Amino acid sequence: MRTPIRLLVALWFLCSSLGAAEPAIAPVRVVSQTVGTDELLLALAMPEQVAALSHLARKPEFSAVAAEAARYPQIALGDAETILRFSPTLVLVADYSRAELVTQLRRAGVRVLVFDRYKGLEDSYVSLRLLARELGAEARAEALIAECEARAATLCSRLAGVRPVRVIAPSTYGMIPGDESTFADLCAHAGAENLGDTIGHLHGHAAAPSEQMITWPVEAVVLMGTDREAALAPYRALMPYKFMPAIREGRAVLIAPHLMSCVTHYRIDAYEQLARQLHPEVFK
Repeated sequence: MRTPIRLLVALWFLCSSLGAAEPAIAPVRVVSQTVGTDELLLALAMPEQVAALSHLARKPEFSAVAAEAARYPQIALGDAETILRFSPTLVLVADYSRAELVTQLRRAGVRVLVFDRYKGLEDSYVSLRLLARELGAEARAEALIAECEARAATLCSRLAGVRPVRVIAPSTYGMIPGDESTFADLCAHAGAENLGDTIGHLHGHAAAPSEQMITWPVEAVVLMGTDREAALAPYRALMPYKFMPAIREGRAVLIAPHLMSCVTHYRIDAYEQLARQLHPEVFK
């Protein structure tokens, strides 16, 4: 016997009103393999979305989120087997992560998100939005970006018209930063002139031109740490820095170690921290 058309229509309306059952969406479980991706992940993710963080996540000298990271598991090693033990649906890596690791994770059927933009604050916005799409956290990302933009605009307004302080960022391993480095970006937003770029014409992190540096008009050295004398101590006996007036006279400004090479939105903290020390007059 054929079912009356009216009955079929009634059944269709009943099903529509009750709503068809939708397939459950699998929860996102994320493992972060680098400090930078740790910072991005904890800024956007819900706690249940974080499966594990990098082995450096809890170290305050490297991580801006060390205290928060203590709540989550860590990967002791960066190998695929260790990462896969956390049953991730998504793994966050950087373009400098080992190629074989990325290949192994993808062969295991895990989605891998590679981050490759670090030069400035705008790059961190790209990274935030990229990750936000994976986590369903677009609103949180946009709110965070708006906050950073407002802080950057305020800082730019304060520093308008100041004379850039001539600085370098020495290291004990014979390299200093030139152009297209995180330090160059830091100087550009903190009222500083990076002499490694403007006089040394160095690209990225390059070998320090020892003899030439003695003649550079260094007004201050930018060091990592919280104790000025402790930070200066290695350079007082190291060539060519021991001959520089800035070192001999203790003209150093300090920023937190984890901020010197920060590649995420936390670099706004570095801008503000350095600017306050180089130009205290505009923050009164």
